[in-house]
Amino acid sequence: MVSFYWPWMLLLLLAVPVLGWVMARRSPAAVRFSSIGLVKGCPLSWRVKLRPVLIAARLVCISLIIVALARPRKGTVISELSKEGIAIEAVIDRSGSMRAEMAYEGRKLSRLEVVKEVLTAFIKGDGKRFTGRDGDLIGLVTFARYADTVCPLVHTHDALVQFIRQTKNVEVQSEDGTSIGDAVALAAARLKKAEEQITARQVKMGLAGQAGAADFHIRSKVILLLTDGRNNAGRYHPLAAADLAQRWGIKIYAIGIGSGQAFATIQTLAGTMRIPVSADLDEELLKAMAERTGGFYARADDAQGLIQIVQRINQMEKTAVKTQVVQYAEAFHWWAWPALALLVAEVLAGCTVFRKAP
Repeated sequence: MVSFYWPWMLLLLLAVPVLGWVMARRSPAAVRFSSIGLVKGCPLSWRVKLRPVLIAARLVCISLIIVALARPRKGTVISELSKEGIAIEAVIDRSGSMRAEMAYEGRKLSRLEVVKEVLTAFIKGDGKRFTGRDGDLIGLVTFARYADTVCPLVHTHDALVQFIRQTKNVEVQSEDGTSIGDAVALAAARLKKAEEQITARQVKMGLAGQAGAADFHIRSKVILLLTDGRNNAGRYHPLAAADLAQRWGIKIYAIGIGSGQAFATIQTLAGTMRIPVSADLDEELLKAMAERTGGFYARADDAQGLIQIVQRINQMEKTAVKTQVVQYAEAFHWWAWPALALLVAEVLAGCTVFRKAP
């Protein structure tokens, strides 16, 4: 969309026709005579006939300059910021067992790849099952034996989606494991810190009489936990982490990935091999964690089940009011440069082809 920073400048365009009439009426004579009766019937040359073109060029030049002074800008909507929204920490298991195969839209992908596909659609929208979470605060924590903050909580999600797509299964055996408790505790701490920072910024900007990003309010805080395993590493017991989340007003939506015996495709020196991956999903623990915080636990046996669970969460956690964030690119030069070129051409033509004598 195109807009003007100073649209009132365009009112000057109303004076351009008046200026043209004045310029045409007051065009100075080349030579002054007491009477032009003797030469009145002489034919006019093409230069004389076309001389009004100079006035027209000058008027067009002035019009272009006025438009340029109004500062035309091209705006692009880069996001929709919610005045009251959801803060979501996506917590993804990237342990070795998440290599197990799962069918997704006719392809055989790993559980981790399916989680990444569904989570990306949930965040950005896919035009079919998800509309996207524009304006919500969303961050990413991944874990195997250790939990890591991969992306902080952000309003705009392009970088977040890139981080999700770059998430890989753990490669080093010593780093493999499932530290559900540490990951949930880390995610809860990030959500609490974000809420404190927003509150502090609101107070600071309120005292200064300012508005803007500080108008955002976190309506609810959510941890979206996706795992296929059992807690076997880390400092925090998962229930202790859930207690932290409950104390800080954070809901946990836990999703168990996969069912029964599964296989993973790995590359070895002998070539590609499919190896069995044992199922060790601690559903009772995940259910207890979710229930303590007012969330829920659900099991996704396949990709379609995962999509349906995430759709359910998407419907439950709705953002209220949204405002657009628009990025503007200045476009005044598209008017200023033609104005300059036309002015130069008009001056040169007046001094050469349409020059008056004397």
